Amino acid sequence: MSYRKNLTRYFLSGIIAAGTAFSVSVESASADAGFRKWKSGFSTYAKRNGIRNSTIQKAFKGVNSADPEVLELARYQPEFRQKLWMYFDSRVNEQTIERGLEEKKNWSRWLTRIERKYGVSANVLLAIWSMESGYGEAMKKPKSLRSVVRSLATLSYADRKRRKFANGQLVGALKILQSGRITTNELRGSWAGAMGHTQFIPTSYLAYGQDIDGNGKKDIWRSIPDALATAANLLKRNGWRTGRTWGYEVKVSRRAANQAGKSRTMAAWAKLGVRRVKGRKFPRSDEKGVLKFPAGKNGPAFLMLKNFFVIKRYNNSDKYAPAVGHLADQISGSGEFVQPIPRPFRRLTQEERIELQSRLAKLGLYKFDIDGKIGGGTRAAIRRAQKKFGVNPTGYGSPKFLSLLRKRS
Repeated sequence: MSYRKNLTRYFLSGIIAAGTAFSVSVESASADAGFRKWKSGFSTYAKRNGIRNSTIQKAFKGVNSADPEVLELARYQPEFRQKLWMYFDSRVNEQTIERGLEEKKNWSRWLTRIERKYGVSANVLLAIWSMESGYGEAMKKPKSLRSVVRSLATLSYADRKRRKFANGQLVGALKILQSGRITTNELRGSWAGAMGHTQFIPTSYLAYGQDIDGNGKKDIWRSIPDALATAANLLKRNGWRTGRTWGYEVKVSRRAANQAGKSRTMAAWAKLGVRRVKGRKFPRSDEKGVLKFPAGKNGPAFLMLKNFFVIKRYNNSDKYAPAVGHLADQISGSGEFVQPIPRPFRRLTQEERIELQSRLAKLGLYKFDIDGKIGGGTRAAIRRAQKKFGVNPTGYGSPKFLSLLRKRS
């Protein structure tokens, strides 16, 4: 994921370090003093959890303040902010499907081996790899990656909601450093401390990390086989059902429509008038599924199966899991949903999205990769252009906006 926000000032309250509450502004001198106090308290906590003082000193060398951008990113997670059509557009598209097919060929030997060992579909692993790091493209842009230590320290220091999570992950990160598996400079990842090709938080890496290439290292940073095997191991150990799908798109009767969120067997759903699309049958009448409408009652309906909820162990989002499942299906050759996801305008083609970014760049409003991916940077540029043109700054790359852009650039 790509986020770029320029922050001016943050006021943070209720910061807790070693049980002591205090308030602090990130840009003020007291913030630095507060962060130093937090480091002292955290060091005591880390040592109680088996971290050597030398590891702490090495990890925190040069980390003297919180990262305000991390706090901004924590507020704007796309899984919670974006509408489903926006989320899918940037993740399940011609580009991600085509690249998935290429990588399937490139890594076929390893994918076959991983699939046999862990029982997880290669297509699902490719979809996760795409969702998490753009098939590793994020790993090629070190400037877009952050210090895992500083990111987690920031969340522990300044985000009350995530403090417990951050403390545990930061100890996990220090354990990774202490093991010698990676250097401090290499320990880089997302704002939440997720690392490597398949974006594992430290404790998950420690729990599920795999060395399938046999070089003695569980290397999710440089070894694609290890990263994919680690993802497969997480899914397997959380109950993945081999040979089964994540969910069925269904047509829902009026009688069943108010049963959203309920879990029933396929036979029970069938009695309520729920049918698979395209006249397909439910292969196992005793299999249980939960009825969900991810895009609302006007969008596609699904009976979500066990594997859907296993995917959510990777990212607990009702947008993420169906996007992974649908991208995996698309890579395998399945078609689009029968009932389209509702959207306010026609989806731009890959060529149109590239043209849109190119024209925004020509106007000096977009300075990132011309790749057709409509992420946060592109939407921010669209909003700037819309303000410049005197139209409602929605940030949506619609055909109407592209037509306007053609006239103005």
